[in-house]
Amino acid sequence: MDDYGPVQVLVVGFEGASFRGEILPELARLREERIIRLLDLVIVVKGNDGVVARVETTDLDPFEAEAFGAVAQSLLGINQDEVSAPGGDEPIPKGSMLDDTESWNVPDTIPTGTTAAVALIEHRWAIPLRDAIRRVGGRPLADRWIHPDDLLALYELAHQP
Repeated sequence: MDDYGPVQVLVVGFEGASFRGEILPELARLREERIIRLLDLVIVVKGNDGVVARVETTDLDPFEAEAFGAVAQSLLGINQDEVSAPGGDEPIPKGSMLDDTESWNVPDTIPTGTTAAVALIEHRWAIPLRDAIRRVGGRPLADRWIHPDDLLALYELAHQP
């Protein structure tokens, strides 16, 4: 795992199935500049009938993709009873390696009539920083992503009269 940087799960929703052309070029730029690596990207469509379909892609070789795909599906709590691949492909395997307090169910998160991109993104830029910390004997004690909206709320709370 020393070859990998920190991994983030990002779920982005869109009304209906309308994507604009701005996202993929930016994602490609970040990948080309080795800022990120796309470990798994699943496009999930939840139709008005509640049926969920998916399309998947990755930057990984087949061996890595199989390993991370299983991890992503387990982490996200994707259930084969609720999710099937479009075009008659086999359903996503059922089950979760994490308990219910550590995972969430993507189909439950996505509103009906919505398309979501579920990405497992490796932050390649962080690898040299992590390595430098290790070289001087440091080790992470805690880490957490903070959403910009949460930062703003904390700022406003701290600056109340």
